[in-house]
Amino acid sequence: MKQISTDKAPAAIGPYSQAIVCKNMLFCSGQIPVNPETGVIPDGVAAQAEQAFSNVKNLIQAAGGSMDNVVKTSVFIKNMDDFAAINEIYAKYFTEPFPARSCVEVARLPKDVLLEVEAIAEL
Repeated sequence: MKQISTDKAPAAIGPYSQAIVCKNMLFCSGQIPVNPETGVIPDGVAAQAEQAFSNVKNLIQAAGGSMDNVVKTSVFIKNMDDFAAINEIYAKYFTEPFPARSCVEVARLPKDVLLEVEAIAEL
């Protein structure tokens, strides 16, 4: 296994890695919408989705991959009513064939953000 770390995604806030490569697979930890340079969480679900997906993209690029390498995502959202807005941002980051995806509503996320995104990619 190889640890992936970049300052272009939020630092881990616990005993975990930003991402791990195992053989030719990249496993990204959940990314919340924290701007890694400023620590600021943007207002609104669209801006938070944009930041979270940007953080995922930066982690994948740090491992030498691209968003085209993503085979599976998990999206955790605070309110399922935000699904359409998040889906609109999601579609900006992925092209066909789209990754497999899970999307679930959760009671609470770190720092009370509106979503968190995980990704698995083949490198």
